[in-house]
Amino acid sequence: MPDSPWLTPAEERAWRGYMLMHPLVDLRISRDLSRDSGLSMADYMVLVSVSEDADRQLRLVELAEVMLWSKSRLGHHLDRMVARGLVLRRQLPTNSRATVIELTEAGWAAIRQAAPLHVRSVRRHLLDLLSADQVAALADITETVLGQVDGVRPDADRSD
Repeated sequence: MPDSPWLTPAEERAWRGYMLMHPLVDLRISRDLSRDSGLSMADYMVLVSVSEDADRQLRLVELAEVMLWSKSRLGHHLDRMVARGLVLRRQLPTNSRATVIELTEAGWAAIRQAAPLHVRSVRRHLLDLLSADQVAALADITETVLGQVDGVRPDADRSD
């Protein structure tokens, strides 16, 4: 295997900046979410994903795919969410091996309460720090990178 060339100064600046920025922004947004709503980022991702379905339910395999989690890891997390009354887990009548995750009224209330607070945090810690051109560039960058990752479907159709 040939040696990879070292990063150029511009590439190194971009990479190191990303390495520092990503966990710090995630941490700040996660802290805000937990403080403001009592939800973890994983809880929020589950609730958002399920709430976007017209019937407020999603098959476990689809949810695992959206979250990029194994079914096992997701199953353990869902056990805790079921215990808190945020979601229900049930078998499909037509396929007893297929599990469906359904939003409860408490889960629906939790996501409705958390979403505007989460958006405010995302704006404060990331989007409001950028110009409109930078936001567009960030969207292009993430879609390009995610488009090259197997099993990830960047959701470019959800615009503005």
